[in-house]
Amino acid sequence: MKYKSIQIKIVLALGSCFLSLFANAQQLEILIDEALTNNPEIQKFELQYKRASEKVNEVNTIPNTEFGVGYFVSEPETRTGAQRFKVSAKQMLPWFGTITSRENYVSSLADAKYEDIVIAKRKLMASVSQSYYNLYANKAKQEVLTENIKLLETYETLALTSVEVGKASAVDVLRLQMRQNEMQQLKDVLQQQFLAEQTNFNNLLNRDNDVTVNVVDSLMIPSEDFDITFEKLVLHPELLKFDKLYQSIEQSELLNQKESSPMIGFGLDYINVAERPNMDFSDNGKDIVMPMVSVSIPIFNKKYKSQTKQNDLQQQEITAQKQERLNALETLLDKANNERISARISYATQTKNLQQAKDAEDILIKSYETGTIDFNDVLDIQELQLKFQMNQIESVKTYYVQSTIINYLIQ
Repeated sequence: MKYKSIQIKIVLALGSCFLSLFANAQQLEILIDEALTNNPEIQKFELQYKRASEKVNEVNTIPNTEFGVGYFVSEPETRTGAQRFKVSAKQMLPWFGTITSRENYVSSLADAKYEDIVIAKRKLMASVSQSYYNLYANKAKQEVLTENIKLLETYETLALTSVEVGKASAVDVLRLQMRQNEMQQLKDVLQQQFLAEQTNFNNLLNRDNDVTVNVVDSLMIPSEDFDITFEKLVLHPELLKFDKLYQSIEQSELLNQKESSPMIGFGLDYINVAERPNMDFSDNGKDIVMPMVSVSIPIFNKKYKSQTKQNDLQQQEITAQKQERLNALETLLDKANNERISARISYATQTKNLQQAKDAEDILIKSYETGTIDFNDVLDIQELQLKFQMNQIESVKTYYVQSTIINYLIQ
């Protein structure tokens, strides 16, 4: 009856496959949303983007207005009187369109910084999902060990009965007990690993480490894989960031050209003149007001020519970096796809092996009824069965972990 109940559980699990996947998706979506809201790394990149955007206001300025005051220690005499002090004001203005070019350049840098937020969010979603599937696999393995320990206890009871009637030795009982001890050890180790992974998961969500993480009871590999379109890879934010950086260099060059243009200055000088004593004429003591216009010309412009060359070289560098990253992402996507296919093959194989192991187990039980059971064979079959169950769980985990990588690359 015990083995029939196990088979019934498997059938029920298969029948609720789609419901399980849906519940898993719903639960993961809630956890991912929490992570995106609370994760400090995302907040860091958002603040960096806001700071970069605020720089637009910083560059939307003109040079400082210059004021000067001078006092004539030795007052020069003029026809209209002695000059006593001088007040001047001067304002330099950049060439037409320079400020707009600065704003465009800073905005393009902010656009590139925004892609860091998108990249960080995608990576966080993948990390949360992968940690979740690690927790699921750990929990599933612990449940398998618990079932196998109970199964060995059943075999131990059979062995004790066989010892009483002289059909088995006490050594068989001890072997079964030692095997139970090994499984209990594995389960205890898995429990500690679960706690460590749970801490990692909670840190991704920026919450207390001891918060209990509830994972889905069962996961099955879906009957069909979602399509993979390599063309979508070129739209990945890691690659789009290179495009934004390339555009920022274009804006930098436009700004460089504007800054290599002359600057125009407007100013005003005021000179206070004292009246000449004992003299009477119309301009006696008349102050001097002198408007001024100045031009700043970058005659020695090697600086701007060098900047143009640097911009060109930087654009070539960004193009090479983008191609390098594209190659790496294509390799990663192809590897994830192949490993996901391998996980499906492995799952099918382990399922077949597990069924054959159960058939062998049934044969051993029938042999016990005739009094010819070999407990060495029991341990061998049980060890194989545990191996197949563990491999099956690992295949499911690998399938979903690789799916998260694929989602990161082409979602």
